[in-house]
Amino acid sequence: MNHTSGKLEVDTQKIVIFGAGKIGRSFIGQLFGCGGYKVVFVDIDPIIVNLLNEKGCYRVVIKGDQEEELIVPNVQAISALEMDKVADAVSMAGILAVSVGKNALSKIAPIIAKGLLTRFETDPELPLDMILAENMRSAGDYMKGQLEKSLPLDYPVEKLVGLVETSIGKMVPILTIADLEKDPLLVFAEPYNSLILDRKGFKSQIPKIQGIAAKDNIKAWVDRKAFIHNLGHATAAYFGNHLHPQAVYLYEVLDDQTVYDFTREVMLQSAETLLTVYPDDFTLPDLISHIDDLLHRFRNRALKDTVFRVGQDLQRKLGMDDRFMGVVHLAIQYGKPYNKILEAMSFGFFFDAKDESGLNSVEDLSFRESLDSDFENTLVQKCGFDVNKDAKPMAELKTHYRSYQL
Repeated sequence: MNHTSGKLEVDTQKIVIFGAGKIGRSFIGQLFGCGGYKVVFVDIDPIIVNLLNEKGCYRVVIKGDQEEELIVPNVQAISALEMDKVADAVSMAGILAVSVGKNALSKIAPIIAKGLLTRFETDPELPLDMILAENMRSAGDYMKGQLEKSLPLDYPVEKLVGLVETSIGKMVPILTIADLEKDPLLVFAEPYNSLILDRKGFKSQIPKIQGIAAKDNIKAWVDRKAFIHNLGHATAAYFGNHLHPQAVYLYEVLDDQTVYDFTREVMLQSAETLLTVYPDDFTLPDLISHIDDLLHRFRNRALKDTVFRVGQDLQRKLGMDDRFMGVVHLAIQYGKPYNKILEAMSFGFFFDAKDESGLNSVEDLSFRESLDSDFENTLVQKCGFDVNKDAKPMAELKTHYRSYQL
């Protein structure tokens, strides 16, 4: 570790990104790397780590009306297994980002905490901001709780750690096996490049990076992403797969006006609730424009986003706090309609799209078998429903489920 006059030699133009996956590379890494930052990825995949260190860069292919290729420069990587190196990198970083998925946050928190302690011991006044590039509500509170498990009780988390929540709207498709064999570092992405994040989460200055869109009420924007973007995405996949079980790509099912119209109706019903919950953040014209723009993006033929990718992971996507039931709970709370949202959700119980090898997700198959065996118990045990508080939507979902079984 390098020190200057007893203090850490912090590189303010270096970002350490936990997770060299699709969002880490195609979005966060791209914005900061092309914006002049040195990018250090932390990842568990030895192939990705070795290739990033060997090449020092990677390609992002933008799939839109015109294809564009970007080279993200100044890239390094550290294996997540090299905990001391990771902690040192954290201690000297200008900024952090995490894009690992909610289930992995508890695994990386102790390593980040170790780096924070080193930083604190050397310079107790030096804060560190962490961009939480995760599609989850209340990500800041969750990550704070995970960090506090590994930090001393007197460590000033509120003062020294900026937990910056985000709304990640970029769509990144699954690459084919053939594409990955040619270049394991390659990522495809849509042209959309706006990183919506929490202005109030920063303890230091907001990075001057093109594409950053700082918002004052990040909760509203996180909910907009979950309850309009994610909701619409899944609706198109589930209803589209129901009507067109052989379709591979999302644009194919949305070419059917019936699927398009139903998806839009579901998104508009959710928007009605969001307008009630966040009257100071959104207007109806703004949300309608956003919905129509999303539907245009969903139909990006060049992106070749698959019905399988968009719909898979049923237990999570049909869960209590996710895209369907999350907004249903808000609708119930504020006395707004949610019938179309529940109808859209019910098509997910029959989702049967296949990957490029012609296979279902193993987890999704197990989930659907559980539904067939005991519908109510599956909603409770696997999706987190409350038999008392959720009695009405559960009954409505069961009615839909039985009607589609016939």
